[in-house]
Amino acid sequence: MSRNSLLFASLPTTTRVALSRAGYESIVELSDASPDQLSEELGIPVSECQALVSTSKAPNPFINHSAADMSSKSHSILTCNFPCVNTILGGGLPRGSILEISGPPGCFKEKLAVDFVKKVIEAGEEVIFVDMQNMVNSATLQRILEESPTTPPDYKTLVRHTQLFTLPELIAFMHTLHLHITPNTRLLVLNSLSFPFQSPADMEHSKRKAILQRVRQFLLETSSSGNITIVTTTQLSTKVIDANGAPANFETGTTAIMVPQLGPTYLPAGLSYRLIIAYESRTTGFVRLLSSPSYQPEDGPAPQEPYEL
Repeated sequence: MSRNSLLFASLPTTTRVALSRAGYESIVELSDASPDQLSEELGIPVSECQALVSTSKAPNPFINHSAADMSSKSHSILTCNFPCVNTILGGGLPRGSILEISGPPGCFKEKLAVDFVKKVIEAGEEVIFVDMQNMVNSATLQRILEESPTTPPDYKTLVRHTQLFTLPELIAFMHTLHLHITPNTRLLVLNSLSFPFQSPADMEHSKRKAILQRVRQFLLETSSSGNITIVTTTQLSTKVIDANGAPANFETGTTAIMVPQLGPTYLPAGLSYRLIIAYESRTTGFVRLLSSPSYQPEDGPAPQEPYEL
Protein backbone atom coordinates (compact mmCIF):
# COMPACT_ATOMS: atom_id res chain seq x y z
CA MET A 1 0.00 0.00 0.00
CA SER A 2 1.37 3.45 -0.88
CA ARG A 3 2.11 6.06 1.74
CA ASN A 4 -0.73 8.20 0.39
CA SER A 5 -3.15 5.29 0.73
CA LEU A 6 -1.98 4.65 4.28
CA LEU A 7 -2.46 8.31 5.08
CA PHE A 8 -5.95 8.18 3.58
CA ALA A 9 -6.77 5.15 5.73
CA SER A 10 -5.65 6.94 8.90
CA LEU A 11 -8.24 9.70 8.54
CA PRO A 12 -11.27 9.82 10.88
CA THR A 13 -14.03 7.48 9.74
CA THR A 14 -16.49 10.25 8.85
CA THR A 15 -13.93 12.02 6.67
CA ARG A 16 -12.70 8.81 5.04
CA VAL A 17 -16.21 7.62 4.19
CA ALA A 18 -17.11 11.01 2.71
CA LEU A 19 -13.99 10.91 0.52
CA SER A 20 -14.67 7.33 -0.57
CA ARG A 21 -18.25 8.08 -1.53
CA ALA A 22 -17.01 10.99 -3.64
CA GLY A 23 -14.64 8.63 -5.49
CA TYR A 24 -11.32 9.62 -3.91
CA GLU A 25 -8.89 6.76 -3.27
CA SER A 26 -5.70 8.57 -2.30
CA ILE A 27 -4.87 11.73 -0.38
CA VAL A 28 -2.75 12.96 -3.29
CA GLU A 29 -5.91 13.34 -5.41
CA LEU A 30 -6.87 16.33 -3.27
CA SER A 31 -3.80 18.44 -4.10
CA ASP A 32 -5.58 20.49 -6.79
CA ALA A 33 -8.90 20.75 -4.96
CA SER A 34 -10.36 23.95 -3.55
CA PRO A 35 -11.22 23.68 0.17
CA ASP A 36 -14.54 25.45 -0.40
CA GLN A 37 -15.53 23.18 -3.30
CA LEU A 38 -14.35 20.11 -1.40
CA SER A 39 -16.45 21.12 1.61
CA GLU A 40 -19.52 21.48 -0.58
CA GLU A 41 -18.85 18.13 -2.28
CA LEU A 42 -18.11 16.12 0.85
CA GLY A 43 -20.30 17.84 3.41
CA ILE A 44 -17.46 18.36 5.88
CA PRO A 45 -16.18 21.66 7.34
CA VAL A 46 -13.95 23.95 5.27
CA SER A 47 -11.33 23.85 8.04
CA GLU A 48 -10.98 20.06 7.63
CA CYS A 49 -10.79 20.43 3.87
CA GLN A 50 -8.04 23.03 4.19
CA ALA A 51 -6.06 20.59 6.34
CA LEU A 52 -6.65 17.78 3.84
CA VAL A 53 -5.51 19.86 0.86
CA SER A 54 -2.44 21.09 2.74
CA THR A 55 -1.57 17.53 3.74
CA SER A 56 -1.89 16.30 0.17
CA LYS A 57 0.67 18.88 -0.98
CA ALA A 58 3.25 18.07 1.68
CA PRO A 59 6.46 16.44 0.31
CA ASN A 60 6.34 13.75 2.99
CA PRO A 61 3.01 13.73 4.78
CA PHE A 62 4.06 11.12 7.33
CA ILE A 63 6.83 13.40 8.55
CA ASN A 64 5.05 16.72 8.32
CA HIS A 65 1.59 15.75 9.61
CA SER A 66 0.28 13.37 12.20
CA ALA A 67 -3.15 11.81 11.82
CA ALA A 68 -4.44 14.29 14.40
CA ASP A 69 -3.22 17.21 12.28
CA MET A 70 -5.46 16.10 9.43
CA SER A 71 -8.62 16.65 11.42
CA SER A 72 -9.66 19.36 13.86
CA LYS A 73 -11.94 16.90 15.63
CA SER A 74 -11.34 14.62 18.55
CA HIS A 75 -11.89 10.91 17.94
CA SER A 76 -13.85 10.58 21.19
CA ILE A 77 -17.53 9.75 21.26
CA LEU A 78 -20.52 10.99 23.22
CA THR A 79 -22.70 8.25 24.69
CA CYS A 80 -26.18 8.45 26.17
CA ASN A 81 -28.26 6.40 28.61
CA PHE A 82 -30.25 4.71 25.82
CA PRO A 83 -28.38 1.51 24.81
CA CYS A 84 -30.37 1.19 21.58
CA VAL A 85 -29.10 4.59 20.43
CA ASN A 86 -25.48 3.88 21.36
CA THR A 87 -25.69 0.57 19.50
CA ILE A 88 -27.18 1.96 16.31
CA LEU A 89 -24.59 4.76 16.32
CA GLY A 90 -21.79 2.22 16.50
CA GLY A 91 -20.92 2.85 20.14
CA GLY A 92 -21.97 6.47 20.48
CA LEU A 93 -22.07 9.80 18.71
CA PRO A 94 -18.66 11.02 17.47
CA ARG A 95 -17.89 14.42 18.94
CA GLY A 96 -18.07 17.18 16.38
CA SER A 97 -20.75 15.39 14.37
CA ILE A 98 -24.44 16.20 13.87
CA LEU A 99 -27.37 14.07 15.03
CA GLU A 100 -30.94 14.52 13.81
CA ILE A 101 -33.61 12.85 15.97
CA SER A 102 -37.06 12.63 14.38
CA GLY A 103 -40.23 11.10 15.67
CA PRO A 104 -43.94 11.56 16.34
CA PRO A 105 -45.30 13.56 19.28
CA GLY A 106 -44.94 11.62 22.50
CA CYS A 107 -41.79 9.71 21.58
CA PHE A 108 -38.59 10.19 23.56
CA LYS A 109 -36.72 12.45 21.13
CA GLU A 110 -36.64 15.41 23.54
CA LYS A 111 -35.67 13.12 26.40
CA LEU A 112 -32.80 11.79 24.28
CA ALA A 113 -31.63 15.31 23.41
CA VAL A 114 -31.63 16.28 27.09
CA ASP A 115 -29.76 13.08 27.93
CA PHE A 116 -26.87 14.26 25.75
CA VAL A 117 -27.01 17.55 27.67
CA LYS A 118 -26.58 15.62 30.92
CA LYS A 119 -23.56 13.76 29.59
CA VAL A 120 -21.84 16.94 28.46
CA ILE A 121 -22.35 18.94 31.66
CA GLU A 122 -21.30 15.94 33.76
CA ALA A 123 -17.91 16.37 32.10
CA GLY A 124 -17.86 20.06 33.08
CA GLU A 125 -18.47 21.20 29.51
CA GLU A 126 -20.93 23.82 28.28
CA VAL A 127 -24.18 23.47 26.34
CA ILE A 128 -26.31 25.86 24.32
CA PHE A 129 -29.92 24.65 24.24
CA VAL A 130 -32.35 26.28 21.80
CA ASP A 131 -36.04 25.43 22.15
CA MET A 132 -38.26 26.35 19.20
CA GLN A 133 -41.67 24.98 20.17
CA ASN A 134 -41.81 25.35 23.95
CA MET A 135 -41.31 21.58 24.26
CA VAL A 136 -38.35 21.97 26.64
CA ASN A 137 -38.53 25.43 28.15
CA SER A 138 -36.04 26.74 30.68
CA ALA A 139 -38.04 25.57 33.70
CA THR A 140 -38.51 22.08 32.26
CA LEU A 141 -34.83 21.70 31.46
CA GLN A 142 -33.87 22.94 34.93
CA ARG A 143 -36.26 20.49 36.59
CA ILE A 144 -34.93 17.52 34.58
CA LEU A 145 -31.33 18.39 35.35
CA GLU A 146 -31.97 18.96 39.06
CA GLU A 147 -33.70 15.58 39.32
CA SER A 148 -30.62 13.82 37.95
CA PRO A 149 -28.21 12.67 40.70
CA THR A 150 -25.23 13.09 38.35
CA THR A 151 -25.86 16.76 37.53
CA PRO A 152 -22.98 18.91 38.88
CA PRO A 153 -23.87 21.61 41.45
CA ASP A 154 -22.68 24.38 39.12
CA TYR A 155 -24.74 23.18 36.15
CA LYS A 156 -26.43 26.58 35.69
CA THR A 157 -23.08 28.04 34.67
CA LEU A 158 -22.73 25.32 32.02
CA VAL A 159 -26.14 25.57 30.31
CA ARG A 160 -27.35 28.49 28.23
CA HIS A 161 -31.04 28.15 27.32
CA THR A 162 -32.84 30.29 24.77
CA GLN A 163 -36.13 30.18 22.88
CA LEU A 164 -37.11 31.24 19.38
CA PHE A 165 -40.13 30.39 17.28
CA THR A 166 -39.86 32.08 13.86
CA LEU A 167 -37.56 31.90 10.86
CA PRO A 168 -36.34 35.50 11.29
CA GLU A 169 -35.38 34.65 14.87
CA LEU A 170 -33.61 31.49 13.69
CA ILE A 171 -31.65 33.40 11.06
CA ALA A 172 -30.68 36.07 13.60
CA PHE A 173 -29.56 33.36 16.02
CA MET A 174 -27.36 31.74 13.37
CA HIS A 175 -25.68 35.09 12.71
CA THR A 176 -24.95 35.79 16.39
CA LEU A 177 -24.21 32.37 17.87
CA HIS A 178 -20.45 32.92 17.60
CA LEU A 179 -20.79 35.66 20.23
CA HIS A 180 -22.00 33.10 22.78
CA ILE A 181 -19.66 30.19 22.07
CA THR A 182 -16.84 29.79 24.57
CA PRO A 183 -13.75 27.56 24.39
CA ASN A 184 -15.63 25.13 26.66
CA THR A 185 -18.81 24.90 24.54
CA ARG A 186 -19.20 21.30 23.37
CA LEU A 187 -22.89 20.81 22.53
CA LEU A 188 -25.55 22.74 20.65
CA VAL A 189 -29.13 21.44 20.81
CA LEU A 190 -31.65 22.76 18.27
CA ASN A 191 -34.89 21.40 19.66
CA SER A 192 -37.94 21.33 17.33
CA LEU A 193 -35.92 22.79 14.46
CA SER A 194 -38.76 21.99 12.06
CA PHE A 195 -41.25 24.24 13.87
CA PRO A 196 -40.13 27.65 12.49
CA PHE A 197 -40.44 26.25 8.95
CA GLN A 198 -44.18 25.60 9.42
CA SER A 199 -44.96 29.31 9.11
CA PRO A 200 -45.84 30.79 6.74
CA ALA A 201 -47.63 27.73 5.36
CA ASP A 202 -47.40 29.07 1.80
CA MET A 203 -43.65 29.66 1.84
CA GLU A 204 -42.17 29.41 -1.64
CA HIS A 205 -40.12 26.27 -2.22
CA SER A 206 -37.13 28.32 -3.41
CA LYS A 207 -37.13 30.41 -0.23
CA ARG A 208 -37.40 27.34 1.98
CA LYS A 209 -34.57 25.68 0.08
CA ALA A 210 -32.36 28.77 0.43
CA ILE A 211 -32.92 28.94 4.19
CA LEU A 212 -32.19 25.23 4.59
CA GLN A 213 -28.92 25.76 2.72
CA ARG A 214 -28.06 28.55 5.17
CA VAL A 215 -28.81 26.18 8.03
CA ARG A 216 -26.54 23.58 6.44
CA GLN A 217 -23.65 26.02 6.19
CA PHE A 218 -24.29 27.15 9.76
CA LEU A 219 -24.12 23.55 11.00
CA LEU A 220 -20.87 22.99 9.11
CA GLU A 221 -19.23 26.10 10.52
CA THR A 222 -20.48 25.53 14.06
CA SER A 223 -19.42 21.88 14.27
CA SER A 224 -15.92 22.81 13.14
CA SER A 225 -15.53 25.69 15.62
CA GLY A 226 -14.16 24.02 18.72
CA ASN A 227 -15.31 20.44 18.10
CA ILE A 228 -18.96 21.19 18.87
CA THR A 229 -21.48 18.35 18.63
CA ILE A 230 -24.93 19.33 17.34
CA VAL A 231 -28.23 17.59 18.10
CA THR A 232 -31.45 18.55 16.30
CA THR A 233 -34.96 17.26 16.84
CA THR A 234 -37.68 17.44 14.19
CA GLN A 235 -41.28 16.41 13.68
CA LEU A 236 -42.50 14.04 10.97
CA SER A 237 -44.62 14.74 7.92
CA THR A 238 -46.53 12.51 5.51
CA LYS A 239 -44.92 11.61 2.19
CA VAL A 240 -47.01 9.93 -0.49
CA ILE A 241 -45.27 7.57 -2.93
CA ASP A 242 -46.41 5.45 -5.86
CA ALA A 243 -45.91 1.71 -6.43
CA ASN A 244 -42.33 2.35 -7.64
CA GLY A 245 -41.39 4.41 -4.60
CA ALA A 246 -41.43 7.73 -6.47
CA PRO A 247 -43.03 10.86 -4.95
CA ALA A 248 -46.75 11.12 -5.74
CA ASN A 249 -49.91 12.88 -4.60
CA PHE A 250 -53.01 11.54 -2.88
CA GLU A 251 -54.58 10.70 -6.24
CA THR A 252 -51.65 8.87 -7.84
CA GLY A 253 -49.95 7.51 -4.74
CA THR A 254 -50.36 4.06 -3.27
CA THR A 255 -48.56 4.42 0.06
CA ALA A 256 -48.15 7.13 2.69
CA ILE A 257 -45.06 7.08 4.89
CA MET A 258 -43.83 9.31 7.72
CA VAL A 259 -40.53 11.10 7.08
CA PRO A 260 -38.57 13.86 8.86
CA GLN A 261 -40.20 17.19 8.08
CA LEU A 262 -37.08 19.04 6.92
CA GLY A 263 -35.67 16.33 4.66
CA PRO A 264 -31.93 15.59 4.41
CA THR A 265 -30.65 18.64 2.49
CA TYR A 266 -29.96 20.83 5.54
CA LEU A 267 -27.56 18.25 6.96
CA PRO A 268 -23.90 17.93 5.86
CA ALA A 269 -23.78 14.32 4.67
CA GLY A 270 -20.21 13.65 5.78
CA LEU A 271 -20.94 14.60 9.38
CA SER A 272 -24.56 13.69 10.01
CA TYR A 273 -26.45 10.83 11.61
CA ARG A 274 -30.23 10.66 11.11
CA LEU A 275 -32.40 8.67 13.52
CA ILE A 276 -36.15 8.16 13.49
CA ILE A 277 -38.05 6.91 16.53
CA ALA A 278 -41.22 4.86 16.09
CA TYR A 279 -43.24 3.60 19.02
CA GLU A 280 -45.31 0.43 19.14
CA SER A 281 -46.75 1.06 22.60
CA ARG A 282 -46.36 3.65 25.34
CA THR A 283 -43.05 2.15 26.41
CA THR A 284 -41.77 0.15 23.43
CA GLY A 285 -40.77 0.72 19.84
CA PHE A 286 -37.66 0.93 17.71
CA VAL A 287 -35.00 3.39 16.60
CA ARG A 288 -34.02 3.29 12.93
CA LEU A 289 -30.90 4.73 11.30
CA LEU A 290 -31.96 6.65 8.19
CA SER A 291 -28.43 7.61 7.16
CA SER A 292 -24.95 8.25 8.51
CA PRO A 293 -21.46 8.95 7.17
CA SER A 294 -21.06 5.18 6.70
CA TYR A 295 -24.62 4.20 5.74
CA GLN A 296 -26.95 5.44 3.01
CA PRO A 297 -30.40 4.01 2.09
CA GLU A 298 -29.05 2.53 -1.15
CA ASP A 299 -26.65 0.39 0.92
CA GLY A 300 -29.47 -1.93 2.01
CA PRO A 301 -32.11 -2.28 4.73
CA ALA A 302 -31.91 0.41 7.40
CA PRO A 303 -30.39 -0.76 10.70
CA GLN A 304 -32.78 -0.53 13.63
CA GLU A 305 -32.80 -1.37 17.32
CA PRO A 306 -35.76 -2.04 19.64
CA TYR A 307 -36.21 -0.03 22.80
CA GLU A 308 -38.17 -0.38 26.02
CA LEU A 309 -38.52 2.60 28.34
